[in-house]
Amino acid sequence: MPVEQIALLQAHYELLVRWNKVVNLTRVEGLEEAIERHYCESIIAALHLPESGSVADVGSGAGFPGIPMAIVRPGCSVALIESHQRKAAFLMEAARGLANVRVIAKRAEDVAERFDWVVSRAVKYSDISAALRKLGQNAELLTGEVCFSELSGFSWRDPILLPWGRRRYLLLGTSVPRETRP
Repeated sequence: MPVEQIALLQAHYELLVRWNKVVNLTRVEGLEEAIERHYCESIIAALHLPESGSVADVGSGAGFPGIPMAIVRPGCSVALIESHQRKAAFLMEAARGLANVRVIAKRAEDVAERFDWVVSRAVKYSDISAALRKLGQNAELLTGEVCFSELSGFSWRDPILLPWGRRRYLLLGTSVPRETRP
């Protein structure tokens, strides 16, 4: 990974630590755990995206996976969608200097755009499934163990087990046309 990208990730982490004292952005506080749970998961997900295109991060919160994705995939245009205004304020500050990132401070259901990819991390699928289908054709989820029968609306590839093996998975899917859905 280029030094410039590492510096951008480090700057995000330092900002996250400062803001997390005032705004509840994450329960993960130590550097090692943040690298593994937040940054590495996000980077692995980014490496499964094309090198260019539009990406919507639904429920971006502290900027995961969207900000690391934007850093690793500078050819992608990344929209961080966050309805909580204080978290959106953090994201706006964190996105300064990242030309390929913008913040949409509203509920995903209220966003009228379409994206090549819609990504999410640590958000219940039942809470975002309708927004995922509305916002894009392709989905990428960072999640724990799931029951595929609960993930309707998409055709999912085999789950990718994340390397540290705490039952964390990367799921990639393509929207299924309504007439062929069960």
